[in-house]
Amino acid sequence: MTDDTPQDAPQYGPNRQEEVYRSGMLEGEPPEYPVSYEALLERARRELSDEAFAYVAGGAGSESTVEANSRAFDDWRIVPRMMRDVSTRDLSIELFGEEYPAPVMLAPVGVQGILHGDAELAVARAASEFDVPMICSSVASYTFEEIADELGESPGWFQLYWSSDRNVAASFLERAEDAGYEAVVVTLDTPKMGWRERDIELGYLPFLQGQGLKNYFEDPAFCDRLEGDDPWADPEASIESWNDCFGDASLTWDDLEWLTERTDLPIVVKGVLHPDDARTAIDHGVDGLVVSNHGGRQVDGAIPALEALPDVVEAVEDATDADDEDAEDVPVLFDSGVRRGSDVFRAVALGADAVLLGRPYALGLGIGGEDGVRAVLGNLLADVDLTVGLSGCASIDEVDRSKVRRADR
Repeated sequence: MTDDTPQDAPQYGPNRQEEVYRSGMLEGEPPEYPVSYEALLERARRELSDEAFAYVAGGAGSESTVEANSRAFDDWRIVPRMMRDVSTRDLSIELFGEEYPAPVMLAPVGVQGILHGDAELAVARAASEFDVPMICSSVASYTFEEIADELGESPGWFQLYWSSDRNVAASFLERAEDAGYEAVVVTLDTPKMGWRERDIELGYLPFLQGQGLKNYFEDPAFCDRLEGDDPWADPEASIESWNDCFGDASLTWDDLEWLTERTDLPIVVKGVLHPDDARTAIDHGVDGLVVSNHGGRQVDGAIPALEALPDVVEAVEDATDADDEDAEDVPVLFDSGVRRGSDVFRAVALGADAVLLGRPYALGLGIGGEDGVRAVLGNLLADVDLTVGLSGCASIDEVDRSKVRRADR
């Protein structure tokens, strides 16, 4: 154990294992919710409506990007080291001056009301139990003020779909800051929704039923677009107005100046896959970025996010002059294809400062509400903790490129 490893750092793995084994062996109660992602997916397939399951599990086109995201992790193998005193592990990280207990965050997942009635409120309660940051989507089933109230003192970030109506975008930023969110995650890869064959075959888009639009329908700037002040007085017209202003395909990097001028919160851009885009984003003043292909939901045949990660990390290091002690760090986060603790470990080893978990917790919500999310998140943190320790690391800071090797070597 290193001298700087906190004695009170959460030891997720052993605690979780003891809880599960004792419950199963001594009380005859095995885990209520599936532990593996594959079993979780299969149970959700059985229990969710066809439409809800397709919306969450599906991707763009043939879903080759979804599959490639998962396969990309197999290109890298962990190289465990022995006799390193890993009796205590410290998984904590720091982002934008705030300390978080593990390199795990909950990715923004929209319209969670199609999965469970408590939707984001249930997720917020589960996340707050572990003090894991939750990123709240613009297209949530509850307002981000309501979600922030449920988070309490637990950390929350806000995800912005950049509306073509600048007044709506500015209002969202102001509300997020007033609600106490710690950062804004701007999704770049969804000015329009991708060609998602499962949804199209079912003719299903939940937003056209008004689901996931509560942040808009309770926003003063959005309501100013309508003839009356009550969006539900003419829901068809209100939904059409939302459809008209949801995204903005005309945006360029130069527009980031408008965004940064309207909030004091750190701006993190999500959807970066090319190193040149990473350099350009930094040149335009972003505070962080997320390497992501939206979980394969936008472009069929796109590069796996993990394959893009090392080049983006290198570009960020070059752009921020890593040898300059006075240079400000620009954290690189990662999502797309994360299913297990070993995935988190490999992403961190390849340079990610934190990893976003998406589909697994959404499936947990669908089959078990708050308890389902809690089970998924608890299992993942335990898996991360044990993988870090069994790989010979006493802290997440020790997880670096030397801990992984390409499988084809």
